[in-house]
Amino acid sequence: MHAPLVVLGGGPGGYAAAFMAADLGLDVTLVEKDPRLGGTCLLRGCIPSKALLHVGRVVAEAREMEDWGVRFAAPTIDIDAVRTRKEKVINALTGGLGQLARRRNVQIVQGEARFTASNTLEVAAADGGSQTLTYDHCILASGSRPARIPAFDIGSPRVMDSTGALELADVPESLLVIGGGYIGLEMGTVYAELGSRVSVVELTDGLLPGADRDLVKPLQKRLGNLFEAIRLETKVVRLEDRGDGVEVFFSGPEGETSQVFSRVLVAVGRRPNSDGIGLEQTGVVVDAKGFVEVDAQQRTADPHILAIGDVCGEPMLAHRASHQGKVAVEVLHGEPALFEPRAIPAVVFTDPEIAWAGLTEQEAAATGREVDVSRYPWAASGRAHALGRTDGLTKILVDPETDAVLGVGIVGPGAGELIAEGALAIEMGCSARDLSETIHPHPTLGETVAFSAENYFGVATEIYRPRTDAAGR
Repeated sequence: MHAPLVVLGGGPGGYAAAFMAADLGLDVTLVEKDPRLGGTCLLRGCIPSKALLHVGRVVAEAREMEDWGVRFAAPTIDIDAVRTRKEKVINALTGGLGQLARRRNVQIVQGEARFTASNTLEVAAADGGSQTLTYDHCILASGSRPARIPAFDIGSPRVMDSTGALELADVPESLLVIGGGYIGLEMGTVYAELGSRVSVVELTDGLLPGADRDLVKPLQKRLGNLFEAIRLETKVVRLEDRGDGVEVFFSGPEGETSQVFSRVLVAVGRRPNSDGIGLEQTGVVVDAKGFVEVDAQQRTADPHILAIGDVCGEPMLAHRASHQGKVAVEVLHGEPALFEPRAIPAVVFTDPEIAWAGLTEQEAAATGREVDVSRYPWAASGRAHALGRTDGLTKILVDPETDAVLGVGIVGPGAGELIAEGALAIEMGCSARDLSETIHPHPTLGETVAFSAENYFGVATEIYRPRTDAAGR
């Protein structure tokens, strides 16, 4: 079988590329090993985790209403019903993708694919059969998978990765999350709100390594109350299955210790799916970390193959993959497209949420980039007070010479929704003056973006911070 364009992988990047290619009149075949489209994000990641985080947030809000004199009975968790509802969300979305593929005449080939040459794939079906698929061009969108630590593979069903955690086999009495990154903290939040005693262990000296410390601080304080324990600068030495639990041996500031947990979630990052698919039979170059090397047009070193999404580098985000998929298709369609965003927003869907776009304060310091930073505390926001969530913060990083907005960071409820304005401001080359003079609705959390810009100029109404830089602005 020959196809002018093959897309390998049916995740957010893959199906976005396939659908756009079809819309542009290209003959496209999508190869996916799972019976359903959606990839890790929809089937085993972004969507199910956010559905469960919504459940956890409602439980938390019911508890927080006691401060307003409104009391609810303690929730009763029907884990089977929660699991069924989660699957209903997934099925609705995957079903919709299948319908869109059919309406666009995108041919779907199901099976495990492996490159046998630069322009050839061998696709093995679940029933044992296989077929050879040749193509003019292939867009590789094979995604990523949870990283594994061999020492933690002790053959126990009590030790889970993020995929296993999302299956919700039960609500364990106690849960240890190994890794203080966004996946571990999101899943830890879910299980804590469902009733588990959750502990987190992180090798570095803070949660969410690499994220802005101003934004992490309110989250770490809140999680300190939600979780049973947060162990920083601590290494997990080994795991041992005790039958009724997993004994975890730690090495950290407290010395050598151990504790038994009902379950353990290993959440130490993700790795690209570049191995085991025959890329060595092509001209594609893979770097030491397993990422496929691409240029700004998503082209690999092999003229027949382009690559998008998690398989070709950080940040491993669904929206990055989708945009790269569209760029790759435009390139094949003969358009002068490039993937050169000024900002790729990132969101951690904990409670509070953390979101940022563009330059961070830590990145500026590391590169010696001079920036001015303006912070607007949500304690000055009427909307935040009405919600009882004054621990939030909105900050902007500004070029001191041009007043251009270089970065935006937000922590607080709904930060993931609010960051879109920051990403747009950076992409459009807005100045702090543009943000401050854009009339925002009141009372909203969104107006803290404008207020942070006003604070940069020393004219924020609700806080007093006169600007005293050398230019006297």
